[in-house]
Amino acid sequence: MAGFCHAYGKVLPTRWQSLANGKAKSCQLVGKAKKIKGSPCLTMAAKSYLCGTLNKIQTMIEVTDVALRQAAGEGMDAFIGVFTGAYKKEIGGEMTAGTMSLLTGEQHSLLAYQIFRDEVMEGGFCQLIQNGYGGYIFDNPFAKVMRLWGVGDLSKLVYAAKKIYDSHRDDLERERTDEEFMAMYEQYEAFDELEDEFLEKEEEYTALVAGYVDEHLELFAKIV
Repeated sequence: MAGFCHAYGKVLPTRWQSLANGKAKSCQLVGKAKKIKGSPCLTMAAKSYLCGTLNKIQTMIEVTDVALRQAAGEGMDAFIGVFTGAYKKEIGGEMTAGTMSLLTGEQHSLLAYQIFRDEVMEGGFCQLIQNGYGGYIFDNPFAKVMRLWGVGDLSKLVYAAKKIYDSHRDDLERERTDEEFMAMYEQYEAFDELEDEFLEKEEEYTALVAGYVDEHLELFAKIV
């Protein structure tokens, strides 16, 4: 954690000073999009696409400079939590068909990591699935995104868990009593090795995810 805080502290002043001066990439994109949108050479479809892109940029979920500075000193999980906390607030604390579209693909991927981390660390894959997150993690390209973010070992782990999930989905997701839930840990011992691996490497995975977010802040939130 100390290494992360030190590295983040080094990039923080220049990167966020740029944001404070109105030179952030999102601001540049807004200006360019406005100019292009008015061009007579664009088709209606292209103009519609640019309008949508411009709207997304202008309505990007915001997190504060103060919150990120404080979280950077607390640890990588706290840093990620600033973003995911804002996402949860945006969707009203629950994911429904009506709220899913409020987040971008990158934001969903970061939220998925936070949910995955918390659930697996607390109660393993059985808890994650019983709490209703199986589809969110395994039906979406979460594993692929982790590989693209440089967390290849986690990607492999998620794909391995997905094989178990896909093979026993109906049983894993069916409603259970407390006693039946506890019995799942014996029934699905196939998850044990994957859970142990995640617990062993969680700090490494979280550091890699936080590092990716740090290098691509504009994809995850507008800093104010």
